[in-house]
Amino acid sequence: MNPIIKNILAVLAGVIIGGALNMGIILVSGSIIPPPEGADITTMEGLKASMHLFQPKNFIMPFLAHALGTLAGAFAGAKFASSHKIKIALGISAWFLIGGIMNVFMLPSPTWFTVLDLAGAYIPMGYLGWKLAAGKK
Repeated sequence: MNPIIKNILAVLAGVIIGGALNMGIILVSGSIIPPPEGADITTMEGLKASMHLFQPKNFIMPFLAHALGTLAGAFAGAKFASSHKIKIALGISAWFLIGGIMNVFMLPSPTWFTVLDLAGAYIPMGYLGWKLAAGKK
């Protein structure tokens, strides 16, 4: 297969795999760590209105969704790519970072979570995904 086509498909696969894992974790998060009493998490407006009720434990699953989704996407992208593996892994993590930044503007969260999420869940996980995909040399 043409290496350029293979790299494009690797990026697409990474974004889809990472996004699917992220969404899967978010969907099951309420059954693992229940939302606060009285919080409506079914709509963006309800989530915004009840964000003040959230405790630090309620931010564990969103962080894991962002970090593990990015890690899986970067790993898959680097594993499937024919060349430029680190660029592809970090590009996928940058894609998810842009989504995280957009999320900060759409859904206000505590400053500590915003800093932790943006600094720890994207670029470092992209780098780790590339390292895991590269294996031992």
